[in-house]
Amino acid sequence: MKKIVLIDSTAGLEPVHDQPREDRRVNGAPRRRTWTFHEHGPMSAGIWACEVGRWRSVFPAGRQEYFHVLEGRVRLHGPHGEVDIGPGQGGVIPPGFEGEFEVLEPVRKHFVLVDVAS
Repeated sequence: MKKIVLIDSTAGLEPVHDQPREDRRVNGAPRRRTWTFHEHGPMSAGIWACEVGRWRSVFPAGRQEYFHVLEGRVRLHGPHGEVDIGPGQGGVIPPGFEGEFEVLEPVRKHFVLVDVAS
């Protein structure tokens, strides 16, 4: 029987800490934390938190992300303009996206990453 994974709280779990690569930073050097609750095949899901900052983002042709903001506010700068996403809202970063990811207010979000054959 397959187990259903509850993605609700990070209490008691150790996150992975990182920062945007130095060569991609536009503003600041924000610390990021990732709690991955599920990884199977081409999909991973969890909670991601980040401080205020901005960096260039390049998604591989076969990777896409759906996310839902729990708190804070982000802005995606893409080839077709800007999109602000806040609490209770979600977004999709499409395969091959090239632009900038900006955290306007400290953010915490659910994420689902899917890697598909390109």
